[in-house]
Amino acid sequence: MVKSKARTVAEYLDELPEVRRGVVAAVREMILRHLPSGYRETLNWGMICYEVPLERYPDTYNGQPLAYLALAAQKNHFALYLTCVYQCPEEEAWMRAEFSKAGKKLDKGKSCLRFRRLEDLPLEVIGQLVAKVTPEDYIARYEASRQK
Repeated sequence: MVKSKARTVAEYLDELPEVRRGVVAAVREMILRHLPSGYRETLNWGMICYEVPLERYPDTYNGQPLAYLALAAQKNHFALYLTCVYQCPEEEAWMRAEFSKAGKKLDKGKSCLRFRRLEDLPLEVIGQLVAKVTPEDYIARYEASRQK
């Protein structure tokens, strides 16, 4: 699936084949278990997104909620869009080290972490990454990046 026409997370999951749904559901469960309070799960951009709601922070460059991370089943792989990591070199270095410690290959593009099977991810590391940044800290990072 490249782009979903679903309007809700439940619809998104329902349109996935069973095996792919299981992978997305497992990663989603880890995200939800570790997601700091203040983020909202939505379906945006054809993916499951975790965002700072506009009522909490409306001053975004594109008028859309501030995206913290996203999860998607793409055509040939799954993707985790870890905006929270990409803007912080220390967290990216930590993630690389943790993947290495877990014996997992890090397949990272410019905007996402790609994986083909659930076994390709160290799920506890993903949970720790998700938990690292509160909405307040994320907003502060975003504002600092807009000053540059």
